[in-house]
Amino acid sequence: MIVAIPKEITSGEHRVTLVPESVVQIKAAGADVVVESNAGQPATFSDNNYQDKGAVIEPNHADLLKKADVILKVQCPTDCPGSGHHEAELMKEGSILIALLRPFANLNIMKRLAERKVTAFAMELMPRITRAQTMDALSSMSTIAGYKAVLVAASASNKFFPMLMTAAGMIAPAKVFIIGAGVAGLQAIATARRLGAVVEAYDMRPVVKEQVQSLGAKFVELPIETKDAQDAGGYAKQQTEEFYKKQQEMMAKHIKQSDVVITTALVPGKRAPVLITEEMVKGMRPGSVIVDLAAEEGGNCALTEPGKEVVKYGVIINGFLNLPSSMALPASQMYSRNITNFFLHLYKDGKLNIDLNDELTRGPLVTHNGEIVNEAIKTAITSGGIK
Repeated sequence: MIVAIPKEITSGEHRVTLVPESVVQIKAAGADVVVESNAGQPATFSDNNYQDKGAVIEPNHADLLKKADVILKVQCPTDCPGSGHHEAELMKEGSILIALLRPFANLNIMKRLAERKVTAFAMELMPRITRAQTMDALSSMSTIAGYKAVLVAASASNKFFPMLMTAAGMIAPAKVFIIGAGVAGLQAIATARRLGAVVEAYDMRPVVKEQVQSLGAKFVELPIETKDAQDAGGYAKQQTEEFYKKQQEMMAKHIKQSDVVITTALVPGKRAPVLITEEMVKGMRPGSVIVDLAAEEGGNCALTEPGKEVVKYGVIINGFLNLPSSMALPASQMYSRNITNFFLHLYKDGKLNIDLNDELTRGPLVTHNGEIVNEAIKTAITSGGIK
């Protein structure tokens, strides 16, 4: 059994799927680990680090994919620069792919993987059950994104975050408003509080109020009825346009008074809801900062430009993508543990066991035996007219 760790070729991606310490675990289970040359270099791991743990180094990207039984990746398969091939085409039939696939944003590639008869697992679809906590890559990466978002905001802001008492007088602390109190939002709250900011947070799920308050932030309660705010997995559910309009109107006051606004609101499989309109941006103080962690899914701010930092009406709007990659070392360490735990769940007694009756296996499964097996993704492909 060959477990392959290819070098990530998506632009701007610095994480590596497996860190050297995880190689030992996989080899102990009976599988061989083959790592592409320099795959770990952006995350500060050398080929020698992997060889010291028993991995074999493969210099050729295409050859690695062709011979692998299991491919562990960070990003979804993409075009190989200069080769004219797509990574999915290079994978042998019947192989297994485990990665952060972003399946709803990559429907064509999901179909391609099915046609290639690759069994593909999307780590971000891991069910939120107790058994899956050590495999929850989405939470791991959200933790890093929430932390880094505050550092990005603090760097861009023209204000001190903490209150300062100086010989020149008192400097008031920055006011930070965080929208969305999931994993990223809670980490952002904790980080902003450590830096000394006055923090408020809002989430349409009232159940997170105690978590917000336990971190020292004020929970903003809006007098607006929220029905079915979260699904069985604890994720926010999409609301009506009328709801979002009322939400915008009621949040406008808090946004106007804030020096920094960090948005984290996502709905799985849907475009991120627009929570900050152009008018709301106009009402903010010049020099204020918005960090939009939903930029990859369209953005929570109407003026966000994914991948860029722009200034609109004197407000800095940051739509940087893939913040976890900017902290490649800890991000790789966390992701490596998540994906190793999931692989070891599948690989027992020297063989892979795809048990479709197991919720932990079935939840992240996207393609199997030449078919799209995830119903939500299958529906999205059909409704999108993808052939």
